[in-house]
Amino acid sequence: MGIRIVLIGFPGVGKLTIAKELSAIVSAKIVDNHWINNPILRLLDEDGTAALPNGVWEFTGRVRQAVLDAITAYTPSANFIFTHAGLAGDERSLRTFRQIANAAEACETVLVPVRLLCDEEELARRVSKPERRDKLKSTDVAASRHRSRRARVFEPLHPNTLTLDVTSASPEKTATVIHDHILKVLGDCQPENSLE
Repeated sequence: MGIRIVLIGFPGVGKLTIAKELSAIVSAKIVDNHWINNPILRLLDEDGTAALPNGVWEFTGRVRQAVLDAITAYTPSANFIFTHAGLAGDERSLRTFRQIANAAEACETVLVPVRLLCDEEELARRVSKPERRDKLKSTDVAASRHRSRRARVFEPLHPNTLTLDVTSASPEKTATVIHDHILKVLGDCQPENSLE
């Protein structure tokens, strides 16, 4: 039985950094949301300054579905970590999560959503790093602050969900806490499963 971990959090929270730490512990492949989105986004806005057209997310959703279909066809029992910048109450965020959850169900794998929270100041500091721009990641501090004040991280309403505040936690510590949670979830599912 494989696992599908979904790291959910605002831009800058450290989803990919945590995924890299966690992947070594649980022997999982990473599917970062930017690896799904960027092939399409680079076609539309090379320098990251223009507003994106509304329909663009339909295309990135198709890319994600193709990746999930390939996983289902060729590596259904493998472990995967997905990153997702989901917002509570956002229909697109819900569709993205459902795509991943449906693929996990089709592969009969255990789904473990992890909500990553961070306070406004620390998130703004992380978002401001210039190297993020090269990866088409948001560097807009004002947008980050606005999001922190007015939005919430997507809540999957799934029984295996773990919520962590990573404001002052290292990626290594966060990965360890997630690993411990996964072991508990797997123990609840089938005692013979282990990631150790």
